[in-house]
Amino acid sequence: MASRIEDYAMLGNCRSAALVARNGSIDWLCVPRFDAAACFAALVGDESNGRWRIAPADPDAACERRYIDGSLVLETEWRTATGRARVIDFMPFAGEQVGVTRIVEGIEGRVDFESVLTIRFDYGSAVPWVTRVDDETITAVAGPDLLVVRSPIAVEGEGMHSVARFAVGAGDSVPFVMAWGASHLPPPAALDAHQELKDSLAFWEDWSDRCNDSGEWSDIVRRSLIVLKGLSYLPTGGIVAAPTTSLPEQLGGERNWDYRFCWARDATFVLSALVNAGYHDEASAWREWVRRAVAGSPGQLQVLYGLAGERRLEEYELPWLAGYEGAKPVRVGNAASAQFQLDIFGELVGAFAHAVRHGVALQPDADDVQTVFLEHLESIWRQRDEGIWEIRGEPRHFVHSKVMAWLAFQRAAEQNRDGRDPGFVRRWRGVAEEIKADILAKGVDPVRGCFTQSYGSTELDASLLLVTLTDFLPPDDPRIVATVRAIEEDLLVEGFVRRYDTRSGVDGLPPGEGEFLPCSFWLVENYVLLGRMDEARTLFTRLVGLANDLGLLAEEYDPRSKRLLGNFPQAFSHVALVNAAFSLAHGFSATADIHASPNTTDPQGVRA
Repeated sequence: MASRIEDYAMLGNCRSAALVARNGSIDWLCVPRFDAAACFAALVGDESNGRWRIAPADPDAACERRYIDGSLVLETEWRTATGRARVIDFMPFAGEQVGVTRIVEGIEGRVDFESVLTIRFDYGSAVPWVTRVDDETITAVAGPDLLVVRSPIAVEGEGMHSVARFAVGAGDSVPFVMAWGASHLPPPAALDAHQELKDSLAFWEDWSDRCNDSGEWSDIVRRSLIVLKGLSYLPTGGIVAAPTTSLPEQLGGERNWDYRFCWARDATFVLSALVNAGYHDEASAWREWVRRAVAGSPGQLQVLYGLAGERRLEEYELPWLAGYEGAKPVRVGNAASAQFQLDIFGELVGAFAHAVRHGVALQPDADDVQTVFLEHLESIWRQRDEGIWEIRGEPRHFVHSKVMAWLAFQRAAEQNRDGRDPGFVRRWRGVAEEIKADILAKGVDPVRGCFTQSYGSTELDASLLLVTLTDFLPPDDPRIVATVRAIEEDLLVEGFVRRYDTRSGVDGLPPGEGEFLPCSFWLVENYVLLGRMDEARTLFTRLVGLANDLGLLAEEYDPRSKRLLGNFPQAFSHVALVNAAFSLAHGFSATADIHASPNTTDPQGVRA
């Protein structure tokens, strides 16, 4: 039986990540980077597809777990009838070496433990050849991959598993160190587990101590930012949407996608969260990743890229994996990389404007790049697209996409920098006015007076909450007020926001999914913008209450089964949490600040 999504913890070292279940089993690990093939894939299969469980031999053992303050170092304390012990799990920061270290420590009495290691390369399909090198070392090799495991405890082969049985008493410490290497090279160098633990804790303590105060929610904000840091890829500065693939948006369903890539659309949201929290170096690294990834012809712009900006992310299925709780198919790659999504242009120009507002220097060619993108957008903004939700149905004239196109030209016209060509300013302002008129004529429900999901439709869409956070119209405009009210009436499910009605068939997929947590946080920011502070606080408190015992959130939540759904942990959910918390703490909408005119915020980003 698979563990519930909320029962997992994430380990990370800014190169890859592992998911550890409450029962002590690492059920997901991709090495040597987030988007590499998994060597533990039990998360979307079963035990035979790879995992590593270290836990007491006593089946009645009870545990409690926590992250050691300000880190992604997990401490699980086990209690049995004979004693207490802890397991410390982490991924070391050891240069380019990637792996997992597990230290078992006795606290009192005596506790018998069992380690069962099942390595299966290539997403659980390749059984490796395991070799004992010496009394403390085994290696596992299949094709290009090698894992080396070192421990003072003897590891023996049992039925295609590597098993160790041992006991710890008070004061004992037993390390297991596993590292990945290329099979044609010598094995990775041995690490001192205890020194690596000290170094990892020092890294995380230094990083988390830099977080700006966000009032009463500082702890959950700091945890969310640690998650974002853990999802960043140190060599390039990219940030993956999640470390997993194919955790379902509906239990047993087929809305299962690979999120181990970097979405350029997230640029401004992530920038806002990092800047508000005081992480300017990380914000600059992310901005530079975006600049490099989108470089080139604007006609080739993608909404998502690989960790280093790779463009080819072909989607395919892994039929040998049963899927999380039977949710198939399990997918690798993401076909949305080839979609046409109009809103990305507005997000990127918004990122330029946001960077300038917060004193982040742009590259000398930034204006030239922006001009080329805007000239292309001018020729395509009237086209249908697949929209922010990356539908797999027929393209439409999505209102959110059109507003983001308006935003691109509006922000470009408002930028007031030396050397700007006034002719371009007039041109961009004229296009912005044309798009706005088009939206107001075709994207408003004549009966309800609210914005609609797409032209000619009466359906609603939670992406319209982002429309209300731009200065497309003033917050008190009747169409803004009506849109928020209509979303409350039609898309709130037990107090949480649904993206849209999947029964409409707009996305070309079978209906059914959970409620979307980022959209729910956007509603918090809408409440702040509209001055509905009590409702904002109430909703935010409910949302952060959905995080698991370690402060982690998935993409969606099912209020009926009371379960988290979708890939986990989800960067977009944590970014939305951070921005909503700063909105509440400072009385302004952090997301609105992303899209705000340069003249509507003070230097700290607070709306005037």
